Amino acid sequence: MIKNQRSEIAKAPTGIPGLDEITFGGLPAGRPTLVAGGPGSGKTLLGVSFLVEGARRFNEPGVLLSFEEKADELSTDVRSLGYDLEKLCEEKKLLVDYVHVDRAEIEETGEYDLEGLFVRLDHAIKEIGAKRVMLDTIETLFGGLKDTGILRAELRRLFRWLRDRGMTAIVTAERGENQFTRQGLEEYITDAVISLDHRVDDQISTRRIRIVKYRGSTHGTNEYPFLIGRDGINVLPVTSLLLEHEAPNERVSSGLPALDEMLGGKGFYRSSTVLLTGTAGTGKTTLSAHFVDAACARGEKCLYFLFEESPQQMLRNMASAGIDLKRWVDKGQLIFHAERPNKHGLENHLLEMHQAVETIDPDVVVVDPITNLMAVGTHTDVRSMLTRLIDFLKTRGVTALFASLTNSTEVAETTEALISSLMDSWVLVAIDTVGNQRNRKLYVLKSRGMPHSDEVRHFRFGPKGIELLPSSRKANSKDAKPDRPAKRGRKGK
Repeated sequence: MIKNQRSEIAKAPTGIPGLDEITFGGLPAGRPTLVAGGPGSGKTLLGVSFLVEGARRFNEPGVLLSFEEKADELSTDVRSLGYDLEKLCEEKKLLVDYVHVDRAEIEETGEYDLEGLFVRLDHAIKEIGAKRVMLDTIETLFGGLKDTGILRAELRRLFRWLRDRGMTAIVTAERGENQFTRQGLEEYITDAVISLDHRVDDQISTRRIRIVKYRGSTHGTNEYPFLIGRDGINVLPVTSLLLEHEAPNERVSSGLPALDEMLGGKGFYRSSTVLLTGTAGTGKTTLSAHFVDAACARGEKCLYFLFEESPQQMLRNMASAGIDLKRWVDKGQLIFHAERPNKHGLENHLLEMHQAVETIDPDVVVVDPITNLMAVGTHTDVRSMLTRLIDFLKTRGVTALFASLTNSTEVAETTEALISSLMDSWVLVAIDTVGNQRNRKLYVLKSRGMPHSDEVRHFRFGPKGIELLPSSRKANSKDAKPDRPAKRGRKGK
């Protein structure tokens, strides 16, 4: 068999988290890339990030030629993201030049060309030995021109000029109404095209990035969400994750010895995902608190995402049930991340959760409840978001528990998010009303890879949290007593 050898073009890493992944290494080295998008989509920030990271991390000085913002204005705008343009300019790693172009002064004479721009840009490149260039934004140069022939010819000259000098360049452009760019020409004469989009659906805004074209290279073709945060741009190509995570044999306690007994006597698999469903008031959050309490007692770190109540309210409520979580918060083992679901779109929630997990590096993650995310997305959207979150957590070896609220009118063994097939274990809690008595019950609907009980166990709230009542096999025993959480001593991780 003859195996063809693949060789892709040289690439310049951007240093922007996630962008190098979906471009399989970065932007085409020594060639121009067009970045197009509407107002507020992040075009300028992406270009500035490309220059700053190149100067700081890859020892590639850059030139920023702006046609809209002055150097001091641009420097002020990006300072809040940790980009000190003035310092980089002093160190000769960056040169920012503002070119004033008055559209009223541009006349179509047939002799219009960019020769003056080439001279100015060439001088800036030689002054600091630049390897990267950013032009922001290209429309300003052609605002008064109507002759597309002249426009296209000069754009070809510009991109050829950049290629001839081996400049890795980003050229930004405004998005057109019925075409990719305002002139509808640039995308045909560049080596790579990146589209940025800032959309609002049901009053929730989301930014997305897409690699429209990349000559000579494979690349991600999907739309990917990105955030503009305190650390700049962060792209999360979560849809590219593969099913390559490990499957440890180690087991971790659920926090209730009786529930562990129902799970083959050892609890859940480490790095597995657990779904906990039930109607309101069945004890889902208390069961989650037992799970977290046991993990912290083992010396592990836990990250708890709250979408329904504040951390202070959670701590107070669990303390009243006999579960002291505050001690773990004080020791730094339990970290809460609480916010309203409608604060962001689903993709932004996913990005923030991704960043929190990478920053805190927890052993255990709890999301309570996932059904509150329905307020900002459809069933399909929520399933997609949680699928990607689950894949991400599994690749990091995190044991995750997801609480889901079901309606009393639904069949017990269904979930609103429809993600049960993605879970390794599924524990269901419910309430039966017999006469004037409400009885809570719990059973393990499934638990992959281990023998598990098919019994339905009743439980109650006691002074130390949840107490499972004796199983049917023990019901006739004279010594039958409720199963209580075992005392645990803290062990090393």
